[in-house]
Amino acid sequence: MSRHTKIVATLGPASSDPHVLQRMVQAGVDVVRMNFSHGKAEDHVARAEAIREASALAGRPVGILADLQGPKIRVGKFADGRITLTKDQPFILDARCELGSGERVGLDYKDLPKDVKPGDVLLLDDGRLKLTVQRVLGHEIHTTVKVGGELSNNKGINRQGGGLTAPALTAKDMDDIRTAAQIGVDFVAVSFPKSAADMYMARQLLRAAGSSAVLIAKIERTEAVANLEEILGASDGIMVARGDLAVEVGDAAVPALQKKMIRAARDRNKLTITATQMMESMITSPVPTRAEVSDVANAVLDGTDAVMLSAETAAGKYPVEVIEAMSRVCLEAEKSSEIGLDREMLNRVFSRIDQSIAMAAIWTAYHLKVKAIASLTQTGSTALWMSRLNAGVPIYALTPEVTARNLMTLYREVHPLLMSQTHQDRDVLLWEAEQVLLEQGVVDYGDLIVLTIGEPIGASGGTNTLKIVRVGEHHRPGTLDDRL
Repeated sequence: MSRHTKIVATLGPASSDPHVLQRMVQAGVDVVRMNFSHGKAEDHVARAEAIREASALAGRPVGILADLQGPKIRVGKFADGRITLTKDQPFILDARCELGSGERVGLDYKDLPKDVKPGDVLLLDDGRLKLTVQRVLGHEIHTTVKVGGELSNNKGINRQGGGLTAPALTAKDMDDIRTAAQIGVDFVAVSFPKSAADMYMARQLLRAAGSSAVLIAKIERTEAVANLEEILGASDGIMVARGDLAVEVGDAAVPALQKKMIRAARDRNKLTITATQMMESMITSPVPTRAEVSDVANAVLDGTDAVMLSAETAAGKYPVEVIEAMSRVCLEAEKSSEIGLDREMLNRVFSRIDQSIAMAAIWTAYHLKVKAIASLTQTGSTALWMSRLNAGVPIYALTPEVTARNLMTLYREVHPLLMSQTHQDRDVLLWEAEQVLLEQGVVDYGDLIVLTIGEPIGASGGTNTLKIVRVGEHHRPGTLDDRL
């Protein structure tokens, strides 16, 4: 059984070795995430080359996602690297402090004193520590510790309920967008967007740099949840970034928000990635916890396009094993995934011929119980539309474009394959597509399949034909046997 849900794995010290990276690709990685919070431009260039080499050696496409750092809303450094805060002690966040102590610490985000007021709750280190603001004196925020613990260098700061004004795109992000374009990444994730305007700006910068990469909005601010509809409209997809999101809205709210966001994105033909602590225990353990297995399975059942690994593959001891474990969980969850195609189709309205053909292909494949759908596509749009509805049938997207093939590595249920489409005869191309599926071993003689194609051949957005065939019943069009 082919796995429909895609796996995104983060590159880091544990996975930068070419041999390990190749094993990760062979284990099932579909997209590799490069975290631009770490490393220089030349590091990212070298890693992208290593990813493409591993992909070529494994004989399967692997997409590249550049994850922008976004604003650094963090404490500064301590003279001794770390301190311990105790309940009810006073503590100062000082925008002008150079090296912190047990009494105060500096801030990377110098405008934080302008964003807070007495009574605000500040959450540090993913919510592990909690401070209540007592007063703001110029560049100093005077707080009282409500939940203490160890605080080390550069830990993140969130305000409970959101509301920090830091822009989503920093000067570093703008430089990194140019680097991402130079590398030729397939996806760019924008950290901490608050509105559609943030995504429009990122897209403008990306296109100006010469990149056609897909734009992913990371939903991790309270404001982003409130503005989800407009952010979806300005993006190609979203990442349910559960770490910072849980700190801002409260961890209990995240599961329902995850389901809501995935459903909203799929309804609008957008992509979804579910991220953060999916198999966190496998940083040090060779097997996941039962809770982690359930978490991954539930994301699959929610309909996410991809599940993401962060520190598990970037810094963990078992970067290959965690991918294998996640793949097994996805496969099992997909077997029990509910297929309600008839119900889902009732609310769909189609205004384009190519989208109507895509939906007709899904409907036909589901009711005829075909072995596979083959979509001959230039850009992958037809395959994307098909993948928004769960028909329980694998979709093979055959494209002559390397860029389109790599973009489709993130589409749920879609398996992208390169296929030359130089022939101008539609029936010949459909026959050749049938041969590609036979060569790949995904269909056999006698299987029923659905094929889609557009005329004129090679035109983007021109899918206008659907054909149902039984594999092996016909000879190549134009041959002597065919003429007889």
